Amino acid sequence: MAANMRGLTQFIADIRGARVRELEEKRINKEMANIRKKFKDGNLDGYQKKKYVAKIIFTYILGYKVDVGHMEAVNLISSSKYSEKQIGYLAVTLLMHENSDFLRLVVNSIRKDLDENNEVSNCLALHAIANVGSSEMAEALSEDVHRLLISPISPTFVKKKAALTLLRLYRKHPTVIPAAEWALRLISIMDDQDLGVVICVTSLIMALAQDHLDAYAVCYTKAVDRLHRLVIEHEYSPTYAYYKVPSPWLQVKLLRLLQYYPPSEDGTLRSVLHEVLQTIMNNSAEPSRNVQHNNAQHAVLFEAISLAIHLDASSPLVGTSALLLARFISSKETNVRYLGLDTMAHLAARADSLEPLKKHQGTIILSLRDKDISVRRRALDLLYSMCDTDNSELIVGELLRYLKVADYALREEMVLKIAILTEKYANSYKWYVDTILQLISAAGDHVGDEVWYRVVQIVTNTEDLQEYAAKVVFEHLKSPSTHESLVKVGGYILGEYGHLIANDAGYSPLEQFQVLHSKSQFCVASTRSLLLSTYIKWVNVFPEIKPQLINIFERYRHVLDAELQQRACEFYALASRSDDDEVLQNVCEEMPPFPPRVSALIGRLNRKLGDTEDKRTWIHGGKEMNLERQAITRKTTLGTGPSANGTAAGTADAQDVVNSLAGLDLSSSGDQPDSSRMDSSVVAPPLAVGPSVDRWFNKLTYGTEGVLYEDVQIQIGIKSRYQGHIGQLAVYFGNKISAPLTSFTSTVHVNDSEALSATFAKIPPNMIAARTQSQQLLHVECKKAFSSFPILTVSFLAGAHQSISIRLPISVTKFIEGVKLGQADFFERWKVIGGPPREAQAVFPIALDSAGQLDLVRHRQVVSGNRLEVLEDVDPNPSNLVGAGVLHTSVDGKVGCLLRLEPNREAKLCRLTVRSTSEDVAAEVLRLIERVLRSDP
Repeated sequence: MAANMRGLTQFIADIRGARVRELEEKRINKEMANIRKKFKDGNLDGYQKKKYVAKIIFTYILGYKVDVGHMEAVNLISSSKYSEKQIGYLAVTLLMHENSDFLRLVVNSIRKDLDENNEVSNCLALHAIANVGSSEMAEALSEDVHRLLISPISPTFVKKKAALTLLRLYRKHPTVIPAAEWALRLISIMDDQDLGVVICVTSLIMALAQDHLDAYAVCYTKAVDRLHRLVIEHEYSPTYAYYKVPSPWLQVKLLRLLQYYPPSEDGTLRSVLHEVLQTIMNNSAEPSRNVQHNNAQHAVLFEAISLAIHLDASSPLVGTSALLLARFISSKETNVRYLGLDTMAHLAARADSLEPLKKHQGTIILSLRDKDISVRRRALDLLYSMCDTDNSELIVGELLRYLKVADYALREEMVLKIAILTEKYANSYKWYVDTILQLISAAGDHVGDEVWYRVVQIVTNTEDLQEYAAKVVFEHLKSPSTHESLVKVGGYILGEYGHLIANDAGYSPLEQFQVLHSKSQFCVASTRSLLLSTYIKWVNVFPEIKPQLINIFERYRHVLDAELQQRACEFYALASRSDDDEVLQNVCEEMPPFPPRVSALIGRLNRKLGDTEDKRTWIHGGKEMNLERQAITRKTTLGTGPSANGTAAGTADAQDVVNSLAGLDLSSSGDQPDSSRMDSSVVAPPLAVGPSVDRWFNKLTYGTEGVLYEDVQIQIGIKSRYQGHIGQLAVYFGNKISAPLTSFTSTVHVNDSEALSATFAKIPPNMIAARTQSQQLLHVECKKAFSSFPILTVSFLAGAHQSISIRLPISVTKFIEGVKLGQADFFERWKVIGGPPREAQAVFPIALDSAGQLDLVRHRQVVSGNRLEVLEDVDPNPSNLVGAGVLHTSVDGKVGCLLRLEPNREAKLCRLTVRSTSEDVAAEVLRLIERVLRSDP
């Protein structure tokens, strides 16, 4: 660029040739003055504007303040020449901040470049939007960027940049992007032929799906399908094979995306995913000599192990993973050791049993002394996660020993984790107090107030511990150097419980006073205030040292600190009262037990660790802590919704730590119900409507095959068969147009998954060729009686994105098996079942046939089509129908069902009575048959 502009080349040469800064500034000031004059005179052509703006950019890059050239940069963006446009965009992104008024002048020019059928102009505009990323720009141009991304004529290069630009805008201004509205269209791009586009779109969907899980649920199937095609079918171009590993970046992103969702209930998806994970682990069983190949394979492997743990921590795959991880944490490569420890911490956070990890406890403890601090940090996290009541003393002891030589960057986090583990897994109160006092002595300044608050609460609430705690803290205070936090603990405990040990040798009131007061001169005002409170309590219980204490109050009455002075004056007045005065005794009564409250330590630890753009699906701290976190997350999601960047949680944690003290639970934690599966209820999509749609559906509710939906582009047909509580539907998708239907997706939404399961036998194909038909087998199982129809949602690209949602004719009557009964048997069972609530009855109008007669043939078709056996010679009226059947369910067993249909030609009415051993079944069978008989044939 500079070679074509001699003035710019010379200016750069002069700057580089300046020997001192004064000469450089002089040259720059001279050039800036010349540029201002040229801009003021005007009449500059595009080349001159480009040259002068380039000089301004170079000056700005050197670190000098620039206040000229903004308008000229805006004008250059509108140029038709690439070199001028490029300099204009470069100046805008460098010289203008996101709140600059000049940006409003640029928006229309950027929109024009986005609309051009020129990929260079498109890319320059996308770069500017992503780099500046102002709120105003995001609101004005996000739709245009989205249009570029979904346009079928956009080059792949532009699509990739458009996806990453939307990702940048969403991270900066999440409310501007209508994420849920764009969900299906963005997910369809995951089927793009170019893996580069898929990688970029997957990155975008990963960010969007974290905040809109339900809207992006379809991406789960797409991710599994793409992984299967990459890993099993090797469907990728050689360009995307990195040292023989197929697109490791895409594999890692897809494996991470799947971890955002609860394990799928779909057996087909589970089996495909298991095959993918098994293949990945088999491929990584033997390390290669090629470092790059190993790195790529390990990146995929560690993410695959994390997904396997997420899906089922007790599966054989995780057993294999544990063996691999044991090998990795002893690896010579730092990165492999780091990832091995981190993934093992994930296993510890999910596993039902920690025994496989405890086998490698020695290796993990040795990792605390690794030469790399990041490995040491991961080892600390793993020990924290794998601690339980059996190994707590060993792990806490090791952490305390390591604390004395640990990096300062690790110490505060270590202190919090040691305090949490000591409290959570303490086998005795004495061990808890000893450990925490050792921690305070060793860690010093890294101990937060929450830690010593907790000790105070435990001692106050545990009467058997008070005498022991007073002796132990006294011994710690006798050491030459004592940290201030220990002085606070000693002041509180000796003030409250020093009288319990005053008669023992070496713990007299005078000795207690001398030891504690000798530390006060090194303490800050707040600690001295606490010690004054200790002294006034001693005045009440230790009259033999009252003169010394009154002398201290007298001295502190004249200090400059207002708090200390006020306390000293008040305490002096109290101490000076006569010995038989009850005021002092009432004021100095022993502290009552603290009420149990929620721990503040874990909240502080979580605040310290913070969060990242890619929210973790687990936290360090064992299975119990992860279950609690998931319960809170689910409650937040179902209640008030997620707070932005955890603000609500941060506010709660920031409350006064004194109010956040919690009791010490020494009882072993019992087994808790597995709440790893999130609430899978998703709002059903809007249904396709129309008279033909309803007619086709009604016919299929009592038929076995036929058209379910049809329009100018697609036809959907069904063939079905049922046996007991199992059913199978062959769903036919016919492409009626002369172009392929791409990014084809079909999903089934079941409202009550505990009553009915419906899964495709295999993942649907993502494309249906022109004028061809594709068949998918759908397996259904009736577990309990249900009342809502499953919904089939089909989406595809045919020029524009289309989405169709239709009801599947799967009702509870499909799982009924007809039963032949004689007249006597029928009426006997009819009477046994009895009336309401096991009887459901309705009277409704019916249509007559063209001859004005009852349509008895249709009545029979409807009853038998709902799989009830039509019984002959039971009802003497030939117009009436009697039916019997047994509903098969896999959970509730068999349910008997009897029916009587009594039409009346003169009144054009029909009475339908259904009796069943289940009142729910009776009501549902009545509703289904009445619904069809009411409608026109």
